Amino acid sequence: MTWETVIGLETHVELATKTKIFCSCTTAFGGAPNTHCCPVCTGMPGTLPVLNRRVLEFAVKAALALNCQIARHSRFDRKNYFYPDLPKAYQISQLYLPIARDGAVDIRTGAGDKTIHIHELHMEEDAGKLVHDPWLGQTRADYNRCGVPLIEIVTRPDFRTAEEVIAYLEKLKETLVYLGVSDCKMQEGSLRCDVNLSVRPLGSGRLGTRTEMKNLNSFKAIARAIRYEARRQIELIEEGGRVIQETRRWDENKDASYAMRSKEDAQDYRYFPEPDLPPIQLSEDYLDALRAARPELGEEKRARYQADYGLPRCDCETITSDRALAALFEEVTALGAPPKQGANWIMGEVLGALSQRGMEPRDMPLTAPTLARLIALVGAGKLNRNTAVKVFEAVFDTDGDVDGYVAEHGLEQIGDDGLVREACARALAANPRSAADYRGGKEKALGFLVGQVMRELKGRADPQAVNAALRELLAP
Repeated sequence: MTWETVIGLETHVELATKTKIFCSCTTAFGGAPNTHCCPVCTGMPGTLPVLNRRVLEFAVKAALALNCQIARHSRFDRKNYFYPDLPKAYQISQLYLPIARDGAVDIRTGAGDKTIHIHELHMEEDAGKLVHDPWLGQTRADYNRCGVPLIEIVTRPDFRTAEEVIAYLEKLKETLVYLGVSDCKMQEGSLRCDVNLSVRPLGSGRLGTRTEMKNLNSFKAIARAIRYEARRQIELIEEGGRVIQETRRWDENKDASYAMRSKEDAQDYRYFPEPDLPPIQLSEDYLDALRAARPELGEEKRARYQADYGLPRCDCETITSDRALAALFEEVTALGAPPKQGANWIMGEVLGALSQRGMEPRDMPLTAPTLARLIALVGAGKLNRNTAVKVFEAVFDTDGDVDGYVAEHGLEQIGDDGLVREACARALAANPRSAADYRGGKEKALGFLVGQVMRELKGRADPQAVNAALRELLAP
């Protein structure tokens, strides 16, 4: 029998506000346990929440970019449950009247284009965090995260493969980062995803029993968990078993999921309208202002770079994959660097340096004027490409003075053709066998000779000029 996997996602995104959703506590990541909380976000008696206007703004910006229908009237609800990471025993969320519904995101995979439909997007507060210490056999509660603003984005069960899920999450992350509403750092919990998955015979219109997988903290883990869980359910059914509706946790070390708790009966959260917060009323003027202020998104930049700069799509996809990279490219180009050269340096040296340092583009010390100056020196023939790469490596971490470094180390390219020709003549005299090999048809011998000349001139010559001079001297 051929099986089909059916997947829906619930994605929690921490918003990049400076303060929490209902109080003035900081949202900064880290900090000593229980130092970023107050009576409001821990729900002490007599306290009242006040909605952070920036949270509403970011939620609406995200919803507009995801093509959602914005509710002109929405409200908050209380979700009641008892758990150690929720000190006030309820969470303020949106159940009955969320801020947005019915969105759509277009994705592209190797199988083609597809539209993923968003059921709803709503605002809510985050819970705290339980820290388990297996050595001491203790669990401790850190309430710093209580009240950090979230948007939860719930899709319809439109996904059929792990590749589609990853394509959607990459598109979602890119969009939210370009909007500036979240940094989407999965390693810090800013983007968290729960996967609802079931299997059914191909062609069936009836959904199978689903499981929900949690604790997925990377795109790689999400893809592996989806493939594992689909295989587990198929094997279970084919062996005569029955899939149980349950919540499962992914174990990255064991590359497997395990059951956390049964969800046969939906928990009664006793939702009711939040009595301490008034309903939200949005005007058309407010929405129009947010639409007008929306920045250019990644897909729009890719199309513009192809049209305006004539760059290949693969180049455009790489340099727009991160907002900071795109900003670097645009500033370098505005400073006079040829677009293709700017793109090549970013895709090559810049990404390589970031990878070596484990650094995000947004944290890069090198600035656009420094990179543009380096590209200009190569274009003017004052540095050859190899030497320019060495200069780049030297100034990257400090955003150093390119011209000063070149002058201090005597790296400016030799522009005197006579000096280059003399060095070539000396190399031929010192390596007669290589010269004879080249004349005998061994093209590789020329590369050796070029290397000898470049070594003598300390890398300051134009390799193309050296190559041309050697060929001329070696000609019959």
